[in-house]
Amino acid sequence: MSPLTATRRRLLRRFLAERMVTSQRQLVAMLAKEGHPVTQATVSRDLDVIGAVKVPGRDAGPHYEIPTDPAVVTEAERTLSRSLSEFVESISVSLNTVVVHTPPGAAHLVAGSIDRAEVEGVLGTVAGDDTLVVVADEGIGGAALAEELERIGAGG
Repeated sequence: MSPLTATRRRLLRRFLAERMVTSQRQLVAMLAKEGHPVTQATVSRDLDVIGAVKVPGRDAGPHYEIPTDPAVVTEAERTLSRSLSEFVESISVSLNTVVVHTPPGAAHLVAGSIDRAEVEGVLGTVAGDDTLVVVADEGIGGAALAEELERIGAGG
């Protein structure tokens, strides 16, 4: 995921936490005002990735929220769980680096899933053909990140 995408998604989370947002068109305008001109289709994809949903409202009508219920899982998180369970052959750790082995041709798929799911503590991924490297934030560490990836891949 590009730094601009991550920044845009953080802005979306902030907007939804601070304001009553009733339409994607409104979010497009808010993002443009912050220097992120995007289409409604991009906003729609971003809302799916961050797990935002449109909920009924009493006074203001339907609006977007990010559910705080930990049982709510985003599509990106479901995709990550599937790709980890289907394609990961092994996970190894060295300090803040996690090395993931996959069948030939699958490393990019798994790396992309990790990037889109915005797993806490992941600074970035680099993928080859059958191996990817996940760099963990020092505050999280490679061992904890590897455990989290194993947990997600096991389905929960």
